[in-house]
Amino acid sequence: MERVAIIGASMTQFGQREGEWIQDLLAEAGSECLEDAGVDADDVEHLYVSNMASGEFEGQTGVPNALAHDLDAMPAYTQRVDQTSSSGGAGIYAAWQSVASGASDMTLLVGGEKMTHKTTGEATDVIASLTHPAEYKHGVTLPSFAGLTARHYLERFDAPRESLGKVAVKNHKNGVDNPHAQFQKEVDLETVLESPIVADPLRLYDFCPITDGSAALMLCPESVAEAYTDEYVVISGIDGATDTHVVHEREDPTVMGGVVESGNGAYEMSGYGPADIDVAELHDMFTILEFLQMEGLGFAEQGEAWKRVADGDTERDGELPINTSGGLKSKGHPLGASGVAQGVEIYEQLVGEAGPRQVDADVGLCCNVGGFGNCVITTIMEAAQ
Repeated sequence: MERVAIIGASMTQFGQREGEWIQDLLAEAGSECLEDAGVDADDVEHLYVSNMASGEFEGQTGVPNALAHDLDAMPAYTQRVDQTSSSGGAGIYAAWQSVASGASDMTLLVGGEKMTHKTTGEATDVIASLTHPAEYKHGVTLPSFAGLTARHYLERFDAPRESLGKVAVKNHKNGVDNPHAQFQKEVDLETVLESPIVADPLRLYDFCPITDGSAALMLCPESVAEAYTDEYVVISGIDGATDTHVVHEREDPTVMGGVVESGNGAYEMSGYGPADIDVAELHDMFTILEFLQMEGLGFAEQGEAWKRVADGDTERDGELPINTSGGLKSKGHPLGASGVAQGVEIYEQLVGEAGPRQVDADVGLCCNVGGFGNCVITTIMEAAQ
């Protein structure tokens, strides 16, 4: 099996995109990715679109074939990838499979979501539909799971409330240097800790925003990549896994089984381990998730992630920079685009195109989480040698 390379990437401005709809956002990212990769649209053989809920948010379906038309990429095979809030990571997995299997020599992945035209209540209701019907009927939403888990984690591991706030402070600081981030403004710890309570003990700044946006990646066999550029990234490991759909059925609510399993699979495939990762993008839909993913991926022992954050290890100049893009917290979280945007950040870090966010990195990891760990995709990338 030939190694799969990424030769181009793009990301639109994330935030509130008034007057633009899902097709506009997808076409913007898709066309910019084609240009970045130096690939003609009619050379694209497979076109994947990561999108959770265009039907629910806009009443718009059939987005992949519409995008093929907009990009003039016909007659490429098209497919929509929906895996709730991990749709972007699932899209990377699907695009990787299309190339690794030999079915396609040029695969374009575009992820996107249009959400901000809905009220917060309406958008939350769409997102909450991914929970188990019994939980949904009782009004149990993802923020409530986050609050309950955060309270349990803080009390069980004697972690200070400030440790979660430091995640938000770090990621907002990183977002200042991301020109595509929804929020490009620093916040201090006092502001985070005094913001309104959403799901005790979590407050407003512990949550990511509702976002519009799109991101894209171009994948091909490594032998094809060499014909386009000397600077590309190889997907050296990738895996996906699921956990219980009913969160309260988990043996330990502070362990995300899907993160553990997908991470182990990606490590085994790549030949790398946690100590080999130079930079990581984690799914910080809530600040507590950054702790749980750090521990599930082996970056910290259980109950110890907060100490690494407190020590500054996850800062941009730390031992393991995490969410140099600003994460979902600052960059924004357009559901279908988020996992793809994680891949864009790791790609840019590994080819040295991250600008003021640049860190010294040869191997990077991104972890995209669906729901509250219901489904997870972990991807490991390395710079071409």
